[in-house]
Amino acid sequence: MKFIIIGKNIDVTDGLRAAVEDKIGKLEKYFTEDTEVHVTLSVEKDRQKIEVTIPMKGNIIRSEQVSSDMYVSIDLVEEIIERQLKKYKNKLIDKKQAGSFFKQEFMEKDFMEDEDVQIIRSKKFDIKPMYPEDACVQMELLGHSFFVFCNAETDQVNVVYKRKGNTYGLIEPEE
Repeated sequence: MKFIIIGKNIDVTDGLRAAVEDKIGKLEKYFTEDTEVHVTLSVEKDRQKIEVTIPMKGNIIRSEQVSSDMYVSIDLVEEIIERQLKKYKNKLIDKKQAGSFFKQEFMEKDFMEDEDVQIIRSKKFDIKPMYPEDACVQMELLGHSFFVFCNAETDQVNVVYKRKGNTYGLIEPEE
């Protein structure tokens, strides 16, 4: 695995680099050696955050963890990614897109699927054109964490979602 480690508001010391490469390096048993792993370490007040992104054809494996200790965050993020890999392995392979990124041993091994993705409820609703700011207000009124709407400016389906820190995000399709 090839590690690309950057720091925001933190110096990536040799100790941190070694901890990341050692802990996340345990995932090498799943990936080919030329797989890139993007790691961002950041500090905001008392929050020690690590973000790990592993881009693959057709998919992105990503996790972020926050704690008061960077080394704890590093431990947590490795566990989460490993759980994701085992849980979604069959779905990744079914698409036959991401298979070239994984080692053959991982591809051949069967893991018990903890939970299959099940859609238990379906909803239909009329999508009225509105501005993103209005969609945020509507989302808050409904008490939801996201809201699908038709953007009155672009006439495309968009999604607004609630972010940490009482801010909002907007998802738009690429043109």
